[in-house]
Amino acid sequence: MTLPFAPAPGLFIALEGGDGAGKSTQAALLTEMLEAAGHVVVRTREPGGTPVGEKLRSLVLDHGQGEIDARCEALIFAAARAAHTVQVIVPAVARGEIVVSDRYIDSSIAYQGAGRGLGTGEVQRLNEWATEGLWPDLTVLLDVSPEDGRSRRTAGDAAEDRLESEPDGFHADIRRAFLALAAAHPERYLVLDAGLPAADLAAAVRGRVLGLLAARTATAGETETAGTATAGDAATGPMAGSA
Repeated sequence: MTLPFAPAPGLFIALEGGDGAGKSTQAALLTEMLEAAGHVVVRTREPGGTPVGEKLRSLVLDHGQGEIDARCEALIFAAARAAHTVQVIVPAVARGEIVVSDRYIDSSIAYQGAGRGLGTGEVQRLNEWATEGLWPDLTVLLDVSPEDGRSRRTAGDAAEDRLESEPDGFHADIRRAFLALAAAHPERYLVLDAGLPAADLAAAVRGRVLGLLAARTATAGETETAGTATAGDAATGPMAGSA
């Protein structure tokens, strides 16, 4: 997807991982840090982030919605993501803001592609079509075992949603798929052990994100300088001032 020119470098960051990995906690900590540094941050989630996305979230995650087969499930997630991308993510990045999203395409590849057995390639192609090929600048993968994830999300007798309540074998397939995605594209991933203290995880994420922001700012400055030089050359060239 081609983004319009942004007045300042925007950034799109996704947090991924199995249920109970601590994505929401890290998204909140990252947002707090960036806002304290003066950045405009759009914190969002999938499925959700838009009115239609939130309705679809309830449909696909809540119990008692009737039977939802694997293909239907994949299409619901892709539909919610299509709305999220065009209504929230693309406009925010175009404005130079930082989008921090709890889940994105990788979740569908892992959950429906691997977990549901639809095929990771098929699900990736569906979601690339839905988003016009928009991928995050950085994907933070919080790696958690199925056992640890279940222990975390059921602490205090918390109820599991429709996908969280799937057996550990399903979540093991998801974990392997996430790690395979990260191994295939290491340049845009930060893989962290979700069992580390939250503060340590936040520090690692902060360091990577600040590095990306510094690189974006430097690139924007070089582009602006080059543009100014080109304009100056045109103004003083052999045809400048000719009638």
